[in-house]
Amino acid sequence: MIHAADIREWRERDVVDPQAHRIGVLEAVYVDTATDEPAMATVRVGLPTRHRLIFVPLDEAIVGPDYIKVGYAKALVKQAPSIGTDDILPAEQEEPIFKHYGLPYRPGVNGERRLARR
Repeated sequence: MIHAADIREWRERDVVDPQAHRIGVLEAVYVDTATDEPAMATVRVGLPTRHRLIFVPLDEAIVGPDYIKVGYAKALVKQAPSIGTDDILPAEQEEPIFKHYGLPYRPGVNGERRLARR
């Protein structure tokens, strides 16, 4: 289990897929608001003048000495929903991220957000 206390140490590490193909650089971690456990990461990809942040689940992530290995192929991650580097994830865009990876999406009982940035 990955612990939320370790999140600050992950920033700027390379994010790689199961075959060790580099996807990009970890920008931020989003926790599940119900459990406060790390759920998604944003990965900075693109050209230096055209960066964007793509979302990838951390459910199968392994933290190495200088990388974070996620359980999803680079091609799938690169097609995931994204936001600009200065943007905030709107609540209504959470569900498409989960659907992209075939994961169930359940907002809070009163419609609360599922993800919170740390």
